Amino acid sequence: MKNYGAKRPLWILVAGLVAIGFGLLTIKSGADVLFGSEEARRAAGNYLPSLVWFNLLAGFAYVAAGVGLLFQRRWAAWLALGIAIATLAAFGALGVHLSGGGAYEMRTLAAMLLRTSLWAAIAFLACRAMGCLALRRTR
Repeated sequence: MKNYGAKRPLWILVAGLVAIGFGLLTIKSGADVLFGSEEARRAAGNYLPSLVWFNLLAGFAYVAAGVGLLFQRRWAAWLALGIAIATLAAFGALGVHLSGGGAYEMRTLAAMLLRTSLWAAIAFLACRAMGCLALRRTR
């Protein structure tokens, strides 16, 4: 078993800190829309409550994954992969909403593209470095 805590590559530090920061911002923005003032909801424009809830809850997973990445834990790579897949699915659900003529904000599309791309990149790098996608051979 590899000792992932021995030497932390710079990309892991950056990815972990980005994930934590992005998670905290995501939690704040989602909470503002869901639990904040009427003014905050109006400022959000045409938002999908289910997508805001998804992003709010995902924000906690972002923070957890970021902490795990900082400590180079293999479960963090798996969590990053799960976040990437779940975000892609939420993006797909947004696409279904849009194809049905649903109202939206262009910034929502941009944010979901950013989230999906960011987590796909983090998951790829983490899984590649920590071996979570390697097939194990048993003999």
